[in-house]
Amino acid sequence: MKFSDLQASAQQLNDLYEQLEIKRWGRVWTTQELALGFMGDVGDLAKLVQAHAGVRDIDGCKAKLGHELSDCLWSIMVLAKKCDIDLEAEFVKNTRELVAYVSGELAS
Repeated sequence: MKFSDLQASAQQLNDLYEQLEIKRWGRVWTTQELALGFMGDVGDLAKLVQAHAGVRDIDGCKAKLGHELSDCLWSIMVLAKKCDIDLEAEFVKNTRELVAYVSGELAS
């Protein structure tokens, strides 16, 4: 699956969530509310990483960890779209710059 396919899938799910939000609350979540939801997912992710490392007991940790990582990726993709950020281009650019920086540090 290509990155653009993942983005399309994330957007499709977001469109459905927005329909549900309108049905339940009469409006869609704001970008700020989406970011707050993401923060909650990151907290859950941190606990699952601890369980994966053996310092917390969470049944079904590995399956839940995969689920939570996927939730976090979805949130990032949706937030990038709502903020008009080309996430794929930014990731490629940032990674390239960081590889160059870390390689330079290792060489010195």
